Amino acid sequence: MFGVICCAYISYFYGTSMEKTLIIIPTYNEIENIKSIIEAVFDTQLGVNILVVDDQSPDGTGAEVLEMISRFPHQLFLESRSDKTGLGSAYVHGFKWALRRDYEYIFEMDADFSHNPNELSPMLNILQKDSDVVVGSRYVKGVNVVNWPLSRILLSYFASLYVRLITSMPIKDATAGFVGYRRKVLESMDLDQIKFVGYAFQIELKYKAWLKKFKLEEHPIVFLNRTKGKSKMNGSIIWEALFGVLFLRIFKNRFR
Repeated sequence: MFGVICCAYISYFYGTSMEKTLIIIPTYNEIENIKSIIEAVFDTQLGVNILVVDDQSPDGTGAEVLEMISRFPHQLFLESRSDKTGLGSAYVHGFKWALRRDYEYIFEMDADFSHNPNELSPMLNILQKDSDVVVGSRYVKGVNVVNWPLSRILLSYFASLYVRLITSMPIKDATAGFVGYRRKVLESMDLDQIKFVGYAFQIELKYKAWLKKFKLEEHPIVFLNRTKGKSKMNGSIIWEALFGVLFLRIFKNRFR
């Protein structure tokens, strides 16, 4: 009897929270990081699933994931896209994949260890309580960024101030890429109408969720700059964010 109760409890606990959680990791030339980040996420013992969305990385990132699937056949999945069309479209691809399945909690996460997998547990806990979106925030408690040049810290920090000024959205790290969503938030959006691909993509989703009256909460994290591989940041992504925020503010009534 005790064993039956324990099995029922475990089934309920994992089935309602852990197995229904998906971590989406977009990749392009992340061969130096991908194996380690997948193992680190699974080492948290949260029982989450991982979807890697790879844009045909020429360095063999996708092939590395395929090899690892044999070790984690029910937890790790790979979607290989034929074109490199940007971070935002990779996440949209992952969101659609998740919504076609039973996932209740859906996270965005970088492959380069700038987002600490150990923060997944407290962030998931926030979603399970009463928030609809949880943001792993570099700026909710001062500036928590390690190994970034001062110029990039200032760019990122003042970009977030700029977003708050233009949109009035009460989020201190609007460009953050470590984010968790409840399923209903993504279901409320027309994912085919997402406009942007870089920093502006991250702002766009948070802003649309806020306009729809979903509850957003920031969780403080320490952001560690990548030590392996190359950053995908470029000038066009920055300009997209600057002008994208104005577009979102001007046409905000379309997104409610």
